[in-house]
Amino acid sequence: MINPSIHGWIDKYFAEQKHKEDEIVIDEVEFYEATRKTGFIFGHIVAVDTIIPIDIDNWLPIEISKISLLNTLFKVHCLVTKKVDSTKFTSDCVAFYKSLNPKSSSIFKILSSNSNVQNLEEIIHTRVQTNEDIFSKNFSHVITNALSFIDVLAFKKFLELGEIPEKYSNKIEEIVIGIVSISLKVKTGKSVHDELLQKLFESSVRYNKFSNVSSKNIEELDLSYLNDEIEKLYIVDLAGISLWSDEKVENEERYFMFKLGENLAINDEQIIKSIDFINYFITKYKSEIPYFNFSNPVKHFYDTTTESVGVLINRNKKRLIKEIRQSKELMHLLAKSTHKDLDKDEKKKVKKQLLDICKTVPSLTIFLLPGGALLLPILIKFIPKMLPSAFNENSDEDE
Repeated sequence: MINPSIHGWIDKYFAEQKHKEDEIVIDEVEFYEATRKTGFIFGHIVAVDTIIPIDIDNWLPIEISKISLLNTLFKVHCLVTKKVDSTKFTSDCVAFYKSLNPKSSSIFKILSSNSNVQNLEEIIHTRVQTNEDIFSKNFSHVITNALSFIDVLAFKKFLELGEIPEKYSNKIEEIVIGIVSISLKVKTGKSVHDELLQKLFESSVRYNKFSNVSSKNIEELDLSYLNDEIEKLYIVDLAGISLWSDEKVENEERYFMFKLGENLAINDEQIIKSIDFINYFITKYKSEIPYFNFSNPVKHFYDTTTESVGVLINRNKKRLIKEIRQSKELMHLLAKSTHKDLDKDEKKKVKKQLLDICKTVPSLTIFLLPGGALLLPILIKFIPKMLPSAFNENSDEDE
């Protein structure tokens, strides 16, 4: 089974999917709408658009974002070239990312291999992450880049023209920032979610800053740079998700959407499709979308962190159990902690020994990062569930 956290996952993806040329989507709007259904456009991915289904239910958000970005880049490569060629795709993809502004992307610093596939794995790992610090990237409510689709649009241009138009990504991002900012200003129903939605986009931009936006209304925003249908549909959808509140898009906001469509030469049918889909998508997945569930920041941080730590622990369960069983003192203290408070020295011993164990398990080195020790109580919480019989025995002895 494919695991985007382990080297070789791209080769595994192509081996499992066995793409065929008769499966290629040749219509741009069809490609875009299929991508939109996955949630990739909105920064909340609920599925991956593949012929052979990929079960992402127990994946970390960053892993889901990685497979989604790869899959969408490959689909646009097939769309433009009309061929299924994974070798040419990886070569073109690495060339594309190399052509991006190195000051913004730091791509050249991470290309350490002669293999295009290995280099692409490193590039995608970097691209799906936000500009947050490394600790927040792994455990914040804003986990992955919500504007990854801009990479897909730029890749399409690269394939069509042989190069990326000068400052293409910058300009698309400027328009996105302008649309999101104006949309949030014209909303009739302001909500506590607006600030977090803006934070999501702010942490995802690479070339611009939200504070630089000067346009106050849709008429002032220059949209003439947008030529492709999917560029325009993308802008419309981001405006729609920014305007959404209280389970609907109000009449004033609908007017804004239709005015935006008029300026982009998008027909009313597509605008209605966008509004209807956004209503459907958010209504269905609202309970899962982070920026609609942030009324209690501390609780939300704890809940999302617990879930992420749980995934990491379950994946490394055998190795962790083996390491813990080798220390009788640690076993005794962990068992004791399930029914009694440890004293200061005992807590220090548990912390030191668990961090030593984390050093030996690559996936758990997250606990060694600045602030990572704050997550140790969550790790400790999971351990008795992994070794219930051992802790029951120790508890009896302790009593």
